[in-house]
Amino acid sequence: MLSEFTWEVRIYYEDTDAGGIVYYANYLKFFERARTEWLRAIGVGQQQLLEEHDAMFVVKNVSADYHAPAKLDDVLNLTLVIEKLGRASVVFRQQAWRGTTLLNTAHVKVGCVDSALRPRALPDDVIAGMRAYVV
Repeated sequence: MLSEFTWEVRIYYEDTDAGGIVYYANYLKFFERARTEWLRAIGVGQQQLLEEHDAMFVVKNVSADYHAPAKLDDVLNLTLVIEKLGRASVVFRQQAWRGTTLLNTAHVKVGCVDSALRPRALPDDVIAGMRAYVV
């Protein structure tokens, strides 16, 4: 059964550009924070992952489509599902919503690497926690 993770963020002045709308690159920051909060929600601390398994995540690829602008004081719901769960990589679909209005859709591929930045398999317990979010 599909489970979608949702995390809320408010737009502050520092998030906007001179035109008063969210600066395009800030969506990447919001999505990064949402992935971190999602990991916490499934019981994965990134520092603990590094210390116990010599594993960490790196972003390999991002594509983003901008549908509508967000503005100062908006409250956004950021959603996350997994489109592909590999042995050493994960492809996420992340979206930013203001109410029922879709603002941004991103596809983010992350790889699992060791501290020397060599690819490594995701730990089995991490994969187990991720499975509920695969579409």
